[in-house]
Amino acid sequence: MKKSLLVLALTSGFALADEGMWMPQQLPEIASELKAAGLELDPANLTKLTEFPMAAIVSLGGCSASFVSPQGLVATNHHCVYNSIAHNSTAENDLLKNGFLAKTLAEEVPAAPGSRIFVTKAVDKVTERVIDAKTAKLTGKKRLDAIEANQKAIVADCEQDAGHRCTVAAFYGSLEYYLIKQLEIKDVRLVHAPAEGVGKFGGDTDNWMWPRHTGDYSFLRAYVSPDGKSADFHKDNVPYTPDFHLKLAKDGLKEGDFVMALGYPGRTNRHRLPSEVADTFDWSYPTTVQYLGELLEIIGRETANDRDAALKYASRVAGLNNVLKNRQGMLDSYAESDFLQRKQAEHQALKDWVNSDRANKQAYAKDLAAIEKLLEQQQSEGRSNFLLANAAPRLLGTARSLYRLANESTKPDAERKAGFQQRDLPRFQAFMAGMDRTFDVRVEKAMDLHNLKKYVAQPKKQRNADFDKAMGIQDNMTEAALVALIDSWYANTKLTDQAERLALLSASPQDFAGKQDAFIKAAVALYKADLKREAEQEELAGKIQQAYASYMRAKIAFMQSQGKAVYPDANSTLRVTYGNVTGRAHGNEDGNAWAAFTTLRGITAKATGEGEFNAPQNQLEAIKAKNYGPYAVTALNSVPVNYLATLDITGGNSGSAILNSKGEFVGLAFDGTLDSIISDWDFNLTNTRSIQVDLRFMLWQMQQVDKADNLLQEMGVQ
Repeated sequence: MKKSLLVLALTSGFALADEGMWMPQQLPEIASELKAAGLELDPANLTKLTEFPMAAIVSLGGCSASFVSPQGLVATNHHCVYNSIAHNSTAENDLLKNGFLAKTLAEEVPAAPGSRIFVTKAVDKVTERVIDAKTAKLTGKKRLDAIEANQKAIVADCEQDAGHRCTVAAFYGSLEYYLIKQLEIKDVRLVHAPAEGVGKFGGDTDNWMWPRHTGDYSFLRAYVSPDGKSADFHKDNVPYTPDFHLKLAKDGLKEGDFVMALGYPGRTNRHRLPSEVADTFDWSYPTTVQYLGELLEIIGRETANDRDAALKYASRVAGLNNVLKNRQGMLDSYAESDFLQRKQAEHQALKDWVNSDRANKQAYAKDLAAIEKLLEQQQSEGRSNFLLANAAPRLLGTARSLYRLANESTKPDAERKAGFQQRDLPRFQAFMAGMDRTFDVRVEKAMDLHNLKKYVAQPKKQRNADFDKAMGIQDNMTEAALVALIDSWYANTKLTDQAERLALLSASPQDFAGKQDAFIKAAVALYKADLKREAEQEELAGKIQQAYASYMRAKIAFMQSQGKAVYPDANSTLRVTYGNVTGRAHGNEDGNAWAAFTTLRGITAKATGEGEFNAPQNQLEAIKAKNYGPYAVTALNSVPVNYLATLDITGGNSGSAILNSKGEFVGLAFDGTLDSIISDWDFNLTNTRSIQVDLRFMLWQMQQVDKADNLLQEMGVQ
């Protein structure tokens, strides 16, 4: 989906697009734009979350997905289930490398611990309940505490309906709040994933690039108790029967066709202030790029000759590489743009509008000035705490969370800190249980050493005295001394043992106080200082919330005075974005055009038989034999693999179902192009292209290569 409410013609001459990740309830406001772009459905029907097609769209808690059969079969991206594939892989049975197919329900395996499928059931505006008359008069930490208390009360009331997970989400810079009620499916099983040479073909080299030939798809299944209720994994559980599921399109896409993505985009930043833009692109992103590159080098070095360790970190490495390339791509686009100058001009126009009217000035001027100072303070603190945050070993973070849980558990549930209530225990249990398959002491020690060397190199006054004392850090420590210190931590901890971690979930604060475990002792010693720092941060955050909401109120009023509709920044809630299938006239530096579709020929051309381009031999043989089945496109003389569209998507949209003008399933969103990912901040209609895996390639691969006949039949193909 795209920009304001203007319908803009793209350079192709036929494609229409409009910026924006729209809340479903907003779609009637842009009905004429949707119809002009090619939608055949009534936009009003897309607002009904418990009806087709919205009821078929689900969240995986970080990725999007959709039901594609009456038996709870869920389609999403390969990279969205990567951790579940790795979790079930061993050096002897490498599912990542070879792929996985359950021919029967009995062969399906549990996804990674903590995996969830969330089915949205209702969305209701609750702003006046979150910021009631009493809360509206408060400032700082008291305001934030009151907001949290109101949110917890709303959530607790909503979750009286057993088996549901409820969230109060903030929109427009915490100006508005909505209650999202979702069915929480806790028994999630891996059904099918193609080989890594298909699902991750091109690897990090092709990530964010075009042309692309990646089969980024996989399948999960949702299970519930025999009586249809949300339940933990059990052999007697049965496949969930969704109220609606998506039907596969019988006619494939062609260039110019209308498409829309339905999913849960993570975060965009289009309403940010100029100072936030400058801080992000001048400091935050460059620092992140450097740090992630260092971590990847360490993990690669330490796991080079240990396949089991490599599998443990495979999902993390994929994620780190993705973020690194994303941030570097944004930096490159930013360096070549006038984005900051335009943002500054836009903000100045807002301030001029506020100051030109007495009523506006009275309503907004004070908070517009306040937000700038508050953000400056927050940014300064973020920079000064960067090395301290990284210096904390992963097991210290685990110990801190467990000890905080023990302390919060002494309070009535409603008074506990959000994130440490009874409703959060399954998340803790899943994390503690699954840690063994994502943790290797040798790798963690190497990262700890790297982080500590940077931290201790700071002048003493810039370090944290409480942290130093708790962890045994002294001035002028040599590398050898740091190695010895780190070795002593791991020699004196039992947190690497799953049983110990799980037992601590029910421990009391007194139990922790008696532990001699190095990380637990440090967590106990740091507890009061951690609470003090948290309170200081919340005092600032409460002030920012109040001022930011006022800033957004002013901005919305300003934009509406110009006749513009305003969509909220993405915040991991259900959104709809629309556009058209189209290439680009000038795709890269040498001016070559980008075609809208790639084909199987590109796989053969790229395949090297090793590394990131290690296409499976049986796939290459099927391509060579031209076993295209019914999926060939005459104009392409091949099967389409991936396609470009003018969809406004971001992280979290991975796995989003792509629907055609009739609401039929035509593929999955999985990426964007490198020069357009800055659209998270600065939407660019000319450059923005999303990358989708074509349904026809998915079906071809499943039929001709992986022989997933059982799933094809289930989805109505055979």
